Amino acid sequence: MANNLLKGKRGIIFGALNSQSIAWKVAQRAHEEGATFVLTNAPIAMRMGEINELAKETGSEVIPADATSVEDLENLVSKSMEILGGKLDFVLHSIGMSVNVRKGRDYTNENYDWTMKGLDVSALSFHKVLQTTKKLDAVNDWGSIVALSYIAAQRVFPDYNDMADNKSYLESIARSFGYHYGVDNKVRVNTISQSPTMTTAGSGVKGFNEFINFSEQMSPLGNASALACADYCIAMFSDLTKYVTMQNLYHDGGFSNTGVTQAVIDKFGE
Repeated sequence: MANNLLKGKRGIIFGALNSQSIAWKVAQRAHEEGATFVLTNAPIAMRMGEINELAKETGSEVIPADATSVEDLENLVSKSMEILGGKLDFVLHSIGMSVNVRKGRDYTNENYDWTMKGLDVSALSFHKVLQTTKKLDAVNDWGSIVALSYIAAQRVFPDYNDMADNKSYLESIARSFGYHYGVDNKVRVNTISQSPTMTTAGSGVKGFNEFINFSEQMSPLGNASALACADYCIAMFSDLTKYVTMQNLYHDGGFSNTGVTQAVIDKFGE
């Protein structure tokens, strides 16, 4: 149900690849709540996805950009303000990639060139987005910038590999840059630690189905869906959360605070 929570607000949404993507759901919900925005993804990802369908559905324009390229980001942010007719109110960073995971390299046997590529795409790109928008004075006071994370930043999930390190760095950037952005521009920066979600990126992790099933049994409320995460992002973009910043916000059905559940105990008692 739409409540015009984002009426008149402008933004950029990174990472919508297909209808499984959390970013895709965020775009749909932002449109329903009255926002206008630009969609963006890496050129290679855009050739794989169906982003133009989403753009048509939401009345949005698409600007290809490599989030690891400051030049591309500067072009993206500048053109977005031109297209949207003013400064931004929200940005979603929904980007993650590990070459080591894709190629089946174990965490104890990383290819460090691949590690650095994944770190750049998954985490350092967030700093580049923040730095670019700040330098261009592209975000209105009380604007909201959100990146998507996962609890592997705090706990060991063996097959999550170097993505766990990437998410740890991502969350640190949100805290550190969030301080400066808050003091200087009243812009809030947060990460959302979502339940394991069957997206194109997530499904590339070995044992991901087992992750999801275990998490479902370990979460008092069950796993949060991609659409539920989108709703949470909308809340974070709205004026209802104006004083929330520098936080890693768990959106995981209670998984992060649960030691064990009766369902898991019963499973081991079988």
